[in-house]
Amino acid sequence: MEPDPHGEPRRRFRDPSYRPLARSLAEVREAIDRLDEQIVELIARRAMYVKDAARFKADAFQVSAPARQAQVFANVRALAARHDRGFDGLEDVVEATWRAMVAAFVAQEGRYFDDMEPLEPG
Repeated sequence: MEPDPHGEPRRRFRDPSYRPLARSLAEVREAIDRLDEQIVELIARRAMYVKDAARFKADAFQVSAPARQAQVFANVRALAARHDRGFDGLEDVVEATWRAMVAAFVAQEGRYFDDMEPLEPG
């Protein structure tokens, strides 16, 4: 059975420094939905840079760019550590999210790459 989105909290954190962010599960979900809108908008913007990056690649290895992927994953872990507000394992969640996102982007960039024509050397 799903929880009542307008019901009272059923549990509390033992950590006395924890400060609730919402009065109800409905408020939590509304906030998450607003954040999802912003996150997806940013992912869509990122996607267009991924598409544009295909113009600069010479072969499939450069599309996958394993060294760049490692750099991105290290960077987002550092960003997660910097922005962590008390969510244990945030760095792991962010890295897992980015690994899935980057894999999907690399696959799509590969399709764009395969559909492009090379420029004449000049």
